Amino acid sequence: MARYLFVVPPLVGHINPLVGVAAELRSRGHEVVWAGHAELVRRLSPDAVVYPCDLPTVVERPAELKGPAALQFLWESFLIPLADAMAPGVRTALEAFEPDVVVADQQALAGALIADELGLQWVTSATTSAELTDPLAGMPKVVEWLDGLIAGLRGRIADRSTADPRFSPYGILAFTTRELLGDVDRGAWLVGPSITQRPVTDFPWDWLDPGTPTVLVSLGTANDEAGSRFLNTAVNALAGLKVRAVVVDPAGVLGETADNILVRSQVPQLALLPHVDAVICHAGHNTVCETLWHGKPLVVAPIRDDQPIVATQVVTAGAGVRLRFGRATEAHLTTAVERVLTDDTFRTAAERIAHSFQQAGGTTTAADHLEKLT
Repeated sequence: MARYLFVVPPLVGHINPLVGVAAELRSRGHEVVWAGHAELVRRLSPDAVVYPCDLPTVVERPAELKGPAALQFLWESFLIPLADAMAPGVRTALEAFEPDVVVADQQALAGALIADELGLQWVTSATTSAELTDPLAGMPKVVEWLDGLIAGLRGRIADRSTADPRFSPYGILAFTTRELLGDVDRGAWLVGPSITQRPVTDFPWDWLDPGTPTVLVSLGTANDEAGSRFLNTAVNALAGLKVRAVVVDPAGVLGETADNILVRSQVPQLALLPHVDAVICHAGHNTVCETLWHGKPLVVAPIRDDQPIVATQVVTAGAGVRLRFGRATEAHLTTAVERVLTDDTFRTAAERIAHSFQQAGGTTTAADHLEKLT
């Protein structure tokens, strides 16, 4: 029996893929514990043993930040403060649990740096493929700035580490496949999405009409003014089409809608996807991969962070249409939805990616790789 410590940031999309990997390892007789936000981890994995880590004060990111400004905010206002705050909890977990292998999310920098300092085997969990594409290529000043940030962090929490905490030399778990990622090679283990059962929330299944195309609209946590505008535009566009649309509106920004629109604060996404014909989303990696797992085409409108990279992957793979989030009109959305519903090439590409995902092995293959380290 081996002992694995999973170190994760307080982000659902970064924890969910590892929940299935942890379950697979436990089913093989191994011991798995977590370091991170205890309440959030236990909400996603109720039986998890968690060493709690402190979190920094949340700083709201201005909605208008894009490109380099958004990257600067992400690192200086979230990732670096998060690593500083998590470091004591991570050390406590490592000393108390004494793992054989540490699995550190790419954004949980403290896990990688401290494991490296202590001479432990550690693996990177890349829940989004953005970093694998070398997004800073051709930007030497940005690379130099980022290297400086990481060096400063290393000096504060793990001064005997020499590692880049984003890329483990022991292995990188990447929850995608070549068919979506494209021709990129960082030596990552391309295991495909980690698709595991989740609690099914209440949903009016009788509302769906098998004879009418169904479109799911979800923007994740994009609930600011721009998100509200996009959802309203999407609702108006879909009201004029011969479809049924399920729209996720967690912030309650939508008013009265047409009869062919169902607005819900949350939906059982994995259970719902087999019943839809297309998805409109912000190109979040998990939503994209779950959609493609079911062979469904996409309309992607990326906002920031890794989303433009993921959206490019979708379009390059032929599995969807890309729109500009801040400038999408009803006409743009109408045309995009009609294209992915009527042009079979999008569905064919999505089904090709689905096949590659299902063949990659997901949690089983991920656990196989981790077992080989012990």
